[in-house]
Amino acid sequence: MAATVTSSATTGKTWDGGNEPMGASYGKMMMWFFIVSDALTFSGFLAAYGFSRFKFIETWPIADEVFNHFPFMHGVDAPMYYVAFMTFILIFSSVTMVLAVDAGHQLKKTKVAVYMALTIVGGFIFLGSQAWEWKNFIKGEYGAIETKGGAILQFVKQGEDGGYERVKLADFAAHIETDRINNTRSHGIWFEDAAALPSFTVEEVAKGLEAHPEVLIRTEVIKDKHKTVLSREESLVRIKDAQYVVEGANLVRNEYGHKLFANFFFFITGFHGFHVFSGVMINIIIFLNVLLGTYERRKSYEMVEKVGLYWHFVDLVWVFVFTFFYLV
Repeated sequence: MAATVTSSATTGKTWDGGNEPMGASYGKMMMWFFIVSDALTFSGFLAAYGFSRFKFIETWPIADEVFNHFPFMHGVDAPMYYVAFMTFILIFSSVTMVLAVDAGHQLKKTKVAVYMALTIVGGFIFLGSQAWEWKNFIKGEYGAIETKGGAILQFVKQGEDGGYERVKLADFAAHIETDRINNTRSHGIWFEDAAALPSFTVEEVAKGLEAHPEVLIRTEVIKDKHKTVLSREESLVRIKDAQYVVEGANLVRNEYGHKLFANFFFFITGFHGFHVFSGVMINIIIFLNVLLGTYERRKSYEMVEKVGLYWHFVDLVWVFVFTFFYLV
């Protein structure tokens, strides 16, 4: 019995204008494959962050104390306000992307261009806000001391409400005349190029603590949702273990608490920021094609829909990053 062979020319190849699995074109299906694989990548990063955080939960920084700045409001304690604003902007840009896709289905070129432009503006605002957050995180505000054992000691004083408020090193550190030279190649130390010197030495901070009885040391250990504040006598004893003055955060030291927090923050928010930047660049290309009438001539704005899938994914990932880093 002869086998029956059916020609692909008569049946049509998959994604060749005939059969489309689940009604999705080749381009949209490949975008979904990318989104799923990228979601697994972010899931791995956030899972690693979660394991590390709960392993060192007693010394993990408190988000309300780290992200408490707001532009043009210097010295005002605004915990999470600006991060909430960033999140709103990114979610709003997802709404404008939905409107752009809907306008594309209706072949309304002008509306697609307007909503795409708003999406791009929202992306740039988010990226600028994230850069501003990084700048404040790296620079720091109060300063701290790192002990020989790697613990972080912060400085506080009792406020009018009976609670404790942070004190900047500049507000109490003594001034001692010393010749401080940074180890750089320009000073003939060819094998070492150290980071910039902190504003104060350990000796200046210790002397300042002794001269200001109202200043106490707060350790990074959290008990009952608050960091432990030492007595005056305990503070004077603990300062003797000081080894480094820490200002801000980097991949080596972190004035806010455990070092791993800064490592994860830079890596995960930076990786997400790269996705947002890539999305903005792609949106600009699509926006220019819309203005040139490319999709109008094709009678299809499917490219806008594909980019929309990626943009919604980036927004959704930020919701998880926001939850893990800022809320939990």
